[in-house]
Amino acid sequence: MSLDHLIELSAASGGVLFIMPLLLLVTLTVSFERAWWLARLMSRSRAVIRRVGEMTDLDRGVIEAELARVERHPIGSVLQVPLRFPDERDHARLADRLEEAILREVPRIDRSLWMLDTAVTLAPLLGLLGTIIGMFNAFQVLGRPGSAPTEITGGVAEALIATASGLFIAIIGLIFFNSLQARVRLVIHDLETLKTMLVNRLTGAEEPVQVTRQISVRGI
Repeated sequence: MSLDHLIELSAASGGVLFIMPLLLLVTLTVSFERAWWLARLMSRSRAVIRRVGEMTDLDRGVIEAELARVERHPIGSVLQVPLRFPDERDHARLADRLEEAILREVPRIDRSLWMLDTAVTLAPLLGLLGTIIGMFNAFQVLGRPGSAPTEITGGVAEALIATASGLFIAIIGLIFFNSLQARVRLVIHDLETLKTMLVNRLTGAEEPVQVTRQISVRGI
Protein backbone atom coordinates (compact mmCIF):
# COMPACT_ATOMS: atom_id res chain seq x y z
CA MET A 1 0.00 0.00 0.00
CA SER A 2 1.62 3.20 -1.20
CA LEU A 3 1.70 6.52 0.61
CA ASP A 4 -0.55 8.09 -2.01
CA HIS A 5 -3.14 5.38 -1.45
CA LEU A 6 -3.02 5.92 2.33
CA ILE A 7 -3.55 9.65 1.83
CA GLU A 8 -6.46 8.88 -0.47
CA LEU A 9 -8.03 6.57 2.12
CA SER A 10 -7.57 9.17 4.84
CA ALA A 11 -9.23 11.81 2.72
CA ALA A 12 -12.11 9.45 1.91
CA SER A 13 -12.73 8.93 5.63
CA GLY A 14 -13.27 12.64 6.15
CA GLY A 15 -9.79 13.08 7.59
CA VAL A 16 -10.43 10.66 10.47
CA LEU A 17 -7.52 8.42 9.53
CA PHE A 18 -5.22 11.43 9.83
CA ILE A 19 -6.20 11.65 13.53
CA MET A 20 -5.67 7.95 14.30
CA PRO A 21 -1.83 8.07 14.36
CA LEU A 22 -2.02 11.00 16.77
CA LEU A 23 -4.38 9.08 19.07
CA LEU A 24 -2.10 6.05 18.92
CA LEU A 25 0.92 8.22 19.78
CA VAL A 26 -0.89 9.75 22.77
CA THR A 27 -2.02 6.32 23.95
CA LEU A 28 1.44 4.77 23.79
CA THR A 29 3.21 7.82 25.23
CA VAL A 30 0.91 8.13 28.25
CA SER A 31 0.90 4.36 28.80
CA PHE A 32 4.67 3.89 28.80
CA GLU A 33 5.39 7.05 30.80
CA ARG A 34 2.84 6.22 33.51
CA ALA A 35 3.87 2.56 33.64
CA TRP A 36 7.53 3.54 34.13
CA TRP A 37 6.74 6.20 36.75
CA LEU A 38 4.34 4.02 38.75
CA ALA A 39 6.76 1.08 38.67
CA ARG A 40 9.50 3.27 40.17
CA LEU A 41 7.08 4.68 42.72
CA MET A 42 5.93 1.22 43.82
CA SER A 43 9.54 0.08 44.16
CA ARG A 44 10.46 3.08 46.34
CA SER A 45 7.29 2.77 48.42
CA ARG A 46 7.83 -0.92 49.17
CA ALA A 47 11.42 -0.22 50.21
CA VAL A 48 10.35 2.58 52.57
CA ILE A 49 7.58 0.45 54.07
CA ARG A 50 10.04 -2.37 54.69
CA ARG A 51 12.50 -0.12 56.49
CA VAL A 52 9.85 1.75 58.47
CA GLY A 53 8.43 -1.59 59.55
CA GLU A 54 11.70 -2.32 61.33
CA MET A 55 11.24 0.69 63.63
CA THR A 56 9.68 0.33 67.08
CA ASP A 57 8.88 4.04 67.38
CA LEU A 58 9.08 7.20 65.27
CA ASP A 59 12.82 7.54 64.88
CA ARG A 60 13.44 11.01 63.44
CA GLY A 61 16.84 10.05 62.04
CA VAL A 62 15.47 7.04 60.14
CA ILE A 63 12.59 9.07 58.73
CA GLU A 64 14.94 11.83 57.57
CA ALA A 65 17.17 9.25 55.87
CA GLU A 66 14.18 7.73 54.07
CA LEU A 67 12.90 11.16 53.08
CA ALA A 68 16.23 11.98 51.47
CA ARG A 69 15.75 8.98 49.16
CA VAL A 70 12.15 9.71 48.12
CA GLU A 71 11.71 13.43 48.71
CA ARG A 72 10.32 14.12 45.23
CA HIS A 73 7.95 11.15 45.28
CA PRO A 74 4.43 11.16 46.75
CA ILE A 75 5.55 8.95 49.62
CA GLY A 76 7.94 11.74 50.61
CA SER A 77 4.96 13.97 51.42
CA VAL A 78 3.75 11.35 53.90
CA LEU A 79 7.16 11.05 55.54
CA GLN A 80 7.37 14.81 55.96
CA VAL A 81 4.34 14.94 58.26
CA PRO A 82 6.00 13.49 61.42
CA LEU A 83 9.00 15.77 60.80
CA ARG A 84 6.87 18.89 60.37
CA PHE A 85 4.92 18.15 63.54
CA PRO A 86 7.48 16.59 65.91
CA ASP A 87 5.47 17.49 69.00
CA GLU A 88 2.29 15.81 67.82
CA ARG A 89 1.32 13.12 70.32
CA ASP A 90 -2.31 12.55 69.45
CA HIS A 91 -2.84 9.46 67.29
CA ALA A 92 -6.07 10.68 65.70
CA ARG A 93 -4.62 14.08 64.90
CA LEU A 94 -1.50 12.58 63.32
CA ALA A 95 -3.65 10.19 61.28
CA ASP A 96 -5.70 13.13 59.96
CA ARG A 97 -2.56 15.02 58.97
CA LEU A 98 -1.19 11.95 57.16
CA GLU A 99 -4.51 11.39 55.39
CA GLU A 100 -4.45 15.02 54.23
CA ALA A 101 -0.97 14.49 52.75
CA ILE A 102 -2.17 11.38 50.91
CA LEU A 103 -5.22 13.12 49.47
CA ARG A 104 -3.05 15.94 48.17
CA GLU A 105 -0.89 13.41 46.28
CA VAL A 106 -3.71 11.40 44.66
CA PRO A 107 -4.11 13.77 41.65
CA ARG A 108 -0.38 13.47 41.04
CA ILE A 109 -0.50 9.68 41.14
CA ASP A 110 -3.25 9.25 38.54
CA ARG A 111 -2.10 12.19 36.42
CA SER A 112 -2.65 11.90 32.64
CA LEU A 113 -4.81 8.79 32.94
CA TRP A 114 -7.78 10.85 31.79
CA MET A 115 -6.03 11.25 28.44
CA LEU A 116 -5.75 7.48 28.12
CA ASP A 117 -9.39 7.04 29.11
CA THR A 118 -10.44 9.64 26.54
CA ALA A 119 -8.42 7.99 23.78
CA VAL A 120 -9.97 4.58 24.56
CA THR A 121 -13.47 6.04 24.26
CA LEU A 122 -12.82 8.40 21.36
CA ALA A 123 -10.89 6.11 19.00
CA PRO A 124 -13.71 3.65 18.12
CA LEU A 125 -16.23 6.50 17.81
CA LEU A 126 -13.98 8.37 15.40
CA GLY A 127 -13.37 5.12 13.53
CA LEU A 128 -17.10 4.58 13.15
CA LEU A 129 -17.54 8.13 11.92
CA GLY A 130 -14.79 7.65 9.34
CA THR A 131 -16.42 4.42 8.16
CA ILE A 132 -19.80 6.11 7.73
CA ILE A 133 -18.24 8.93 5.71
CA GLY A 134 -16.32 6.40 3.62
CA MET A 135 -19.48 4.39 2.93
CA PHE A 136 -21.25 7.52 1.75
CA ASN A 137 -18.46 8.02 -0.75
CA ALA A 138 -18.58 4.35 -1.73
CA PHE A 139 -22.31 4.36 -2.47
CA GLN A 140 -21.98 7.46 -4.61
CA VAL A 141 -20.58 5.10 -7.21
CA LEU A 142 -24.14 3.90 -7.84
CA GLY A 143 -24.95 7.27 -9.33
CA ARG A 144 -22.37 6.85 -12.04
CA PRO A 145 -23.45 4.98 -15.18
CA GLY A 146 -21.62 1.76 -15.91
CA SER A 147 -20.24 1.36 -12.40
CA ALA A 148 -19.24 -2.16 -11.42
CA PRO A 149 -20.38 -3.82 -8.13
CA THR A 150 -16.76 -4.41 -7.21
CA GLU A 151 -16.25 -0.67 -6.96
CA ILE A 152 -18.90 -0.49 -4.22
CA THR A 153 -17.61 -3.48 -2.24
CA GLY A 154 -14.06 -2.22 -2.54
CA GLY A 155 -15.10 1.18 -1.24
CA VAL A 156 -16.95 -0.35 1.71
CA ALA A 157 -13.94 -2.50 2.58
CA GLU A 158 -11.68 0.55 2.53
CA ALA A 159 -14.17 2.48 4.67
CA LEU A 160 -13.97 -0.22 7.35
CA ILE A 161 -10.27 0.52 7.81
CA ALA A 162 -11.22 3.51 9.95
CA THR A 163 -13.28 1.35 12.32
CA ALA A 164 -10.54 -1.25 12.50
CA SER A 165 -7.98 1.44 13.35
CA GLY A 166 -10.18 2.86 16.10
CA LEU A 167 -10.78 -0.56 17.63
CA PHE A 168 -7.07 -1.37 17.50
CA ILE A 169 -6.20 1.81 19.43
CA ALA A 170 -9.02 1.24 21.91
CA ILE A 171 -7.93 -2.33 22.65
CA ILE A 172 -4.32 -1.31 23.30
CA GLY A 173 -5.40 1.66 25.40
CA LEU A 174 -7.88 -0.36 27.45
CA ILE A 175 -5.27 -2.96 28.37
CA PHE A 176 -2.85 -0.27 29.54
CA PHE A 177 -5.58 1.73 31.28
CA ASN A 178 -6.79 -1.18 33.38
CA SER A 179 -3.22 -2.14 34.26
CA LEU A 180 -2.34 1.41 35.28
CA GLN A 181 -5.52 1.78 37.32
CA ALA A 182 -4.56 -1.34 39.26
CA ARG A 183 -1.08 0.10 39.90
CA VAL A 184 -2.57 3.39 41.10
CA ARG A 185 -4.70 1.50 43.62
CA LEU A 186 -1.63 -0.38 44.84
CA VAL A 187 0.35 2.84 45.25
CA ILE A 188 -2.45 4.47 47.26
CA HIS A 189 -2.68 1.28 49.34
CA ASP A 190 1.06 1.57 50.07
CA LEU A 191 0.58 5.18 51.21
CA GLU A 192 -2.28 4.14 53.48
CA THR A 193 -0.14 1.32 54.86
CA LEU A 194 2.68 3.75 55.62
CA LYS A 195 0.23 6.08 57.33
CA THR A 196 -0.99 3.29 59.61
CA MET A 197 2.58 2.23 60.39
CA LEU A 198 3.59 5.76 61.37
CA VAL A 199 0.55 6.21 63.60
CA ASN A 200 1.11 2.85 65.30
CA ARG A 201 4.72 3.82 66.08
CA LEU A 202 3.77 7.10 67.73
CA THR A 203 4.89 6.94 71.35
CA GLY A 204 4.69 9.31 74.26
CA ALA A 205 1.01 10.04 73.86
CA GLU A 206 -0.45 11.93 76.72
CA GLU A 207 -2.43 9.83 79.11
CA PRO A 208 -5.78 11.11 80.35
CA VAL A 209 -5.41 12.99 83.56
CA GLN A 210 -6.86 11.12 86.47
CA VAL A 211 -8.18 13.24 89.27
CA THR A 212 -7.93 11.60 92.67
CA ARG A 213 -10.15 12.88 95.37
CA GLN A 214 -8.74 12.83 98.81
CA ILE A 215 -11.33 12.38 101.48
CA SER A 216 -10.40 13.67 104.85
CA VAL A 217 -12.04 11.99 107.76
CA ARG A 218 -12.26 14.22 110.71
CA GLY A 219 -12.81 12.72 114.00
CA ILE A 220 -15.75 14.08 115.98
